[in-house]
Amino acid sequence: MAETSTKLPIKREKETPARTESWMPFEGLRAEIDRLFDDFTPSFWRRSFEPSPARRASLLPSWAIAPAVDLVEREASYEITAELPGIEEKDIEVKISNGNLSIRGEKQEDREEKDKEYVLSERRYGSFQRTFKLPDGIKADDIAATFSKGVLTVTLPKSQEALQNDRKIQIKAA
Repeated sequence: MAETSTKLPIKREKETPARTESWMPFEGLRAEIDRLFDDFTPSFWRRSFEPSPARRASLLPSWAIAPAVDLVEREASYEITAELPGIEEKDIEVKISNGNLSIRGEKQEDREEKDKEYVLSERRYGSFQRTFKLPDGIKADDIAATFSKGVLTVTLPKSQEALQNDRKIQIKAA
């Protein structure tokens, strides 16, 4: 079976000032500390409308904050790979601005289940953004992005100058 991939356009913004989205690196740590205290606190001390520790962990899927990415240096390029399950190509944006590469996405999921005695309706949504400083020696005009089977791959080709600067250093015995 032939594998198909879709090329994503890369937007360029040169004149915009640098802007960073809020990122909460300690949110997971805070949730774990809250869970730890909840485990040692008698149940009658908890607020009645506060979700239980198990439920609180399931409220925010791990990809909603920022998906994990693989960064690989190849001989002629760098490659960024991100697994984005459940996200469609139209909901992904790859952008270059002020020497940074940003990957932004949004997931929206609606599910409705009807039975004779009940109706279940769930909605899940979330967005993320990952930003990477572009290394020196990149051909910015040749950066390409593809999306296939839930995996985004961004290829950053090295310039000829960067390829020629590579050299092996011989180690001498002391």
